[in-house]
Amino acid sequence: MSIYAIGDIQGCFDDLLRLLEHIKFDKKTDQLWFAGDLVNRGPKSLETLRFVKSLGSSAVTVLGNHDLHLLATAFKQRTPHKHDSLTAILQAADRDELITWLRHRPLFHYNDDFCLLHAGLPPQWDFAKTKEMALKAEKVMQGHNHLDFFKAMYGDKPDKWSSDLTGMRKIRFIVNCFTRMRYCDKNGQLDFKYSCAIGGQPKHLMPWFTVPKRQSKDMQIIFGHWSTLGYYQGNNCFAIDTGCLWGGELTAIKLGKKVKRMSIECQQNLANLKKS
Repeated sequence: MSIYAIGDIQGCFDDLLRLLEHIKFDKKTDQLWFAGDLVNRGPKSLETLRFVKSLGSSAVTVLGNHDLHLLATAFKQRTPHKHDSLTAILQAADRDELITWLRHRPLFHYNDDFCLLHAGLPPQWDFAKTKEMALKAEKVMQGHNHLDFFKAMYGDKPDKWSSDLTGMRKIRFIVNCFTRMRYCDKNGQLDFKYSCAIGGQPKHLMPWFTVPKRQSKDMQIIFGHWSTLGYYQGNNCFAIDTGCLWGGELTAIKLGKKVKRMSIECQQNLANLKKS
């Protein structure tokens, strides 16, 4: 079996199909790992969501910030943004089935060699803590009180890990790490203002994967979310959001002892929209 990890699609369904043809994906023998943000901004979020769901065990997806935004909107805990492209999902006959399926996707996935998440990890978390924190947040999102979570999900605080965090503040911090973080300082204080390419941030900030003494440094981590970073391989990490939505590429990496990158140029271009 071959495993391919694929970067942020954000509703660019036609480009996804072209990429799968390019890598010769076989549903019977291969598995796809999606790095989150299946939906939003692109023109075919509904088709993308239906397709990934239809793949069953041949596909794994972790949740991204745009996926969570869809869920919060579906549960009427968030007003749609003017650039959202979620209406087709929200009005679909199978809307409830799709929303339930998406709500039960994980924040973190792994096998013996690789780990998958959407955005990043605070430097204090090792593999065991990462698993623990992901499960803690997933239990809340998937539980009977999930509306309370989506009501409290938005916000930039707390912005630094502490074992003293409790309740929804703790869950918000966990989810912000897995789905939103890019930069932090040397102590792991998160910054949500800067989404630029490396070098454009203030000097006290650094990419989360370059923080000295990062406890997850021995994990091979695949992530998306950071289109201005582009494809990156280093520090035991693989960044695979290569800006499909903005006229860049849609990237897949074939996992193995030697990771192989494969990508296609995308036909979609929403570069005139404000990135988020």
